[in-house]
Amino acid sequence: MDTVTYEFILRLFIAAMLGGAIGLEREYRAKEAGFRTHFLVALGSGLFMVLSQFGFTDALNLHQQVSLDPSRIASQVVTGIGFIGAGTIIFQKHVVRGLTTAAGLWVTSAIGMTAGAGMYVLSIAATVLVLLCLEALNFILQHFGTRNINVTFSTPKEENIQAVLEQLRERGVTFYSYEMQRKDTSEGHYYIVTMEMKLKRSHYQSELINFMADFKGVTVETME
Repeated sequence: MDTVTYEFILRLFIAAMLGGAIGLEREYRAKEAGFRTHFLVALGSGLFMVLSQFGFTDALNLHQQVSLDPSRIASQVVTGIGFIGAGTIIFQKHVVRGLTTAAGLWVTSAIGMTAGAGMYVLSIAATVLVLLCLEALNFILQHFGTRNINVTFSTPKEENIQAVLEQLRERGVTFYSYEMQRKDTSEGHYYIVTMEMKLKRSHYQSELINFMADFKGVTVETME
């Protein structure tokens, strides 16, 4: 292999490693797209950039009258990556999830293309900025942000429902929706309550789960 081929391999290697670094952060956060997805997106974007720039030099040398746009293939990556990003976005119970991961895939593709173009310093700087953004955002949200969650619990007594609601309000919980159903069985009846609420993330992690689990007469069915 000649030095040009080694240069292309180096570009792909750097693109894949930078994408993998972002993917590791997403994998650690248990997001929809992890290491392998970001690795492949960056690698593929870098390969498309190399192909777009240098893949048709033989045709240009044979036909001097032919002129090609070196960005023609790379420009389609920007559109194509949108389909992958859209697959990570989920709208569930009035909550949109996966937007940050989709944006991460989008910028990972751009980083891969930048590395594929041989702009190593710029691609590395962009990767550092992405990781700083993701980690800083996570720190801020964990301490100051809010979280929308859905809780479903059951209880045999209707007064337990009011007690739960009152204590949650005292804890600063905001309710978006509330639904109660009565279920009749051969042994009696019980109530199923589904609530959508917003609360501080710190309260969600340190207080809400323990509160719902320890509340007498109430059984938590789901919490997401």
